[in-house]
Amino acid sequence: MNRNDNLERIKTEHFDVCVIGAGASGAGVALDAALRGFKVALIDKGDFSCETSSKSTKLIHGGVRYLEQAFKNLDFGQLKQVKHGLAERKYLLSNGSHLSRPLGIITPVFSFVEGLYYTIGLKMYGWFASKDQLPAARWLSKKEMILGSPDITQKAHSAVMYYDGQLDDARFALALSQTSHQQGVATANYLELIDFKKDKSNKIIGANLKNVINGEYFEIKSTLFVNCTGPFADHIRILANPTEEGRIKPSKGVHIVIPKKYFTGEKALLIPKTKDGRLVFVIPFQSEIMIGTTDTKYDNLNEEPLLNNSEIDYLLETAERYLKAIPNKNEIKSGFGGIRPLISTKKKNPNDTKTLLRDHEVEIDEESGLISLLGGKWTTYRLMAQDTCDAIGEVLKNKNACKTKDFKLLGSQTIFHIKRPENFPLECFEHLIHSYGDQTPKILSLIEQRPELISKIHLEYPFIKAEVIYSCQFEMAQKLRDFFARRTRWEILDWNACLESLESVTNLMANELGWNEQAKTMEIQAYKALLNHFKSVASS
Repeated sequence: MNRNDNLERIKTEHFDVCVIGAGASGAGVALDAALRGFKVALIDKGDFSCETSSKSTKLIHGGVRYLEQAFKNLDFGQLKQVKHGLAERKYLLSNGSHLSRPLGIITPVFSFVEGLYYTIGLKMYGWFASKDQLPAARWLSKKEMILGSPDITQKAHSAVMYYDGQLDDARFALALSQTSHQQGVATANYLELIDFKKDKSNKIIGANLKNVINGEYFEIKSTLFVNCTGPFADHIRILANPTEEGRIKPSKGVHIVIPKKYFTGEKALLIPKTKDGRLVFVIPFQSEIMIGTTDTKYDNLNEEPLLNNSEIDYLLETAERYLKAIPNKNEIKSGFGGIRPLISTKKKNPNDTKTLLRDHEVEIDEESGLISLLGGKWTTYRLMAQDTCDAIGEVLKNKNACKTKDFKLLGSQTIFHIKRPENFPLECFEHLIHSYGDQTPKILSLIEQRPELISKIHLEYPFIKAEVIYSCQFEMAQKLRDFFARRTRWEILDWNACLESLESVTNLMANELGWNEQAKTMEIQAYKALLNHFKSVASS
């Protein structure tokens, strides 16, 4: 994905569809639309998946909590959502197989009755997902529980284990954008939509864009515009039609990241009871362990949601009953906050976002012609895109069918058997395979041309210098944070290691992107200040 080439296309061509927002839903819509034969542009005011789509719990799931609420409250809307999620789970596991995997999840119980309750419920959960052939839920004895997850408290009576999926959310969204580009989509990050251009009947026919990297303004022409901006959807909706009312009720969720030694093994842990009625997960992710998430109302969309000290307390206190030991606060390695784009509904308590469904809606504004994809969650991104493209087809009189159910994403498109080069560290090679899949030979080719790129950036992590070059040449990385937060997931693994690696990564990116000394200094200072801000907020 060459950014300059894509910018030239966006400036000069006329598109059928311009998708605003390159997270999971936007990239999903762009791919689906392109496969149906539409001419598509995909833009984002920041980097690919730089907001909600890179800050999830990284689970592919139908929603255990929704199933429980569906039966407790006889709420068939909740049940429908579970079925949608579980029906989609198999597509995420197969279409981006290098970035996703089945994940065993253990739920400790403290009595026989509790064990029976969760066994019945989780077996029903698996029954709804019988087509993807993940192992069925089963009740583990205490001995089996300890063998599978030795760091669970031995005060537990036994445990129930079921299966869902796990994905690398940021790289999965990037793979969607890359695959869209492969199918002809003109795509670019750091393109902010400033305002819409309309015809005499007040229909949108174009938009003014700002290239955030160099400050240039220009226009894009498109027959339709599709709003896939998640928590920020209301801004675009009201920009298109000022008489519209807000539909999104933002909710903040945070995660902390702790050292692997506190929860070894490959399984995850589900904590089914918390003081505010949520579920909390303890999940292996790459080399560390994530604990999350919270659910609180969030109104300030102009500021990135950050992990704070009271949220660390909540998550550690929640985990304490279920683990043998928990870390001290000074052992927290990282953390992150995300915003859920929940659709507002009538309810008694306006501050309660836990009861809102994460279902989706495709809205067409009759006055401006803007199509907005509202709500939803990661697991159902493909279904959300399908529904949106069905609506696009209705408007543009194109009834071509959806082709995304079995369409493999870049990285999973070929069955590959790549031999590990001699003297290549195993952990680094496995990291490349799991992050880049069938694109790994391109990184190995860079190393053949420049053998020094085989070096690790930091001794404690498997990321190598060749990945910096690859991310600039093939993945449109424009800023330090693009590499640390999303091309690799380093920012959510270890803030201090990122700080220690800034200079090395900056020098490599500078050579690729043509930064002068002033630009290099500005990049380092800006990202260093951001990481230190994260640390400061988390400790205050």
